[in-house]
Amino acid sequence: MGKPKFSSKKYDSPSHPWKEERIKAENELIKKYGLKNKREIWKAATRLRKYRGQARELLARSEDPQIKKETDQLLQHLTRYNILPLNSTLDDVLALDTEAILARRLQTLTYLKGFANTPEHARQLISHGHIAIGDRRITVPSYRVAKNEESMIGYTLDSALNDVSHPARPTSDFKSSIAEKLSEKTDETRDKPQGKPDMKKTGKQDKPTHSPPQQSKEKQPTPEKTADEKKKETSSAKEVERKKKQEPEEKKEEIKKKDIGSEKKQEETKGGA
Repeated sequence: MGKPKFSSKKYDSPSHPWKEERIKAENELIKKYGLKNKREIWKAATRLRKYRGQARELLARSEDPQIKKETDQLLQHLTRYNILPLNSTLDDVLALDTEAILARRLQTLTYLKGFANTPEHARQLISHGHIAIGDRRITVPSYRVAKNEESMIGYTLDSALNDVSHPARPTSDFKSSIAEKLSEKTDETRDKPQGKPDMKKTGKQDKPTHSPPQQSKEKQPTPEKTADEKKKETSSAKEVERKKKQEPEEKKEEIKKKDIGSEKKQEETKGGA
């Protein structure tokens, strides 16, 4: 039973504490929804796990006549908190994620309604008693808001933020920007076809089915030379070397002949004198 002073644990912590992908995902959710710690994520995940487990049990007991009543009760509960739309099925319950539960927190809706500048600011306003649902003051940021309570969210009657000129109150431009973002998201979800990726997000474009063949720019390998061609190259190279050797010898012989001819002329001139 336990002591009434210390309530029992209402969430399941992760089985492995040091998984990098899970830690990154949890840090992103903390920044996105302005959560205090990861315990709030684990509470939402535990609640979602209960919903999905109940849906799996109902799908497994399809022959039981009680299944229709329990299925209607589960779907009505989820539609009452606006977690699922009307005319949903048990397959839609299995497709839910943790963000579907976190989006129904009073802290998140206070920010989305334009009563706070950031999710962290919304948490501070709730904990300080500036936010109410109808005539009831709510000081719990994790309070789950029902569908019929969304339009009743506002500032408390004795809050100083009821004054439009209060510096902590968001401006009208900020509220309009949030409303535009929400409308864009709803339009995207309605217009986006199921089973096809969004080309704008992925950056991919449709490619033609028949693309022209591309010419390869790589150099083609040269064919290997035959043995006859190699022999001809070697013989031609030897002939060139032999000619180079013969040229200086021929020049020397010409020089000798010229020297002999000049000597004979000098002897003839001396004899004539």
